[in-house]
Order: sequence, then C-alpha cells, then structure tokens
Amino acid sequence: MLTLSTVALCCSLASCSSPIADLPSLGTSDASAKPREPYLPVHDLPPQRDEAAIPPDQRAKIESDLIAARDRQASASAAQGSAAQTTTTQSTPAQTAGAK
Repeated sequence: MLTLSTVALCCSLASCSSPIADLPSLGTSDASAKPREPYLPVHDLPPQRDEAAIPPDQRAKIESDLIAARDRQASASAAQGSAAQTTTTQSTPAQTAGAK
C-alpha cells in the first residue's frame, strides 16, 4: 500500500505543468532576476532602413557573378554528362562482342 501511494505521488509530481525554476524560492527576494515574458514580442519590428543594405551597383555585380557561375557549372555538368554517355556507348559493343 505504501509503495502504491509513493508511485501515485511521484506520478502526480512528474505531471506538474509548472517548471521548478518558476516557483518562488524562500531564500531570495530578487523577483526581477528573470523576465516574466520569455518570448519576444511578435509585432515589434525594427525601424525601416533609410538606404538599401547592398548598394545597387554592388547588387548588380553580385548578380552577374552568380549568373556567370551558374552558366559555368551548367556547361561543365553538360560536358561531364556527354562524356559519360560516350564512355557508356563505346564500352557496350566491346562487352557484347566478348559475350558471344
């Protein structure tokens, strides 16, 4: 009976919804140590910027660099894909001749 009541007490304490850190302590009276609202306010937005984060001339240069890198990568990938197809096509007749 004692074990059953101990288990019931432990289960009821484990399901407590308030964290122990939020409970008032007896030794300290510093209530301002922990803020009451742990979440940032949703509707408080930073002020609007007066000028753009990246100047337009630098933005255009970055965009052109990215486009050039994309084109280089696409052409390298296409060349690598065609080389793989050529290798596969060339090895297929040799494999079928050896199988006969």
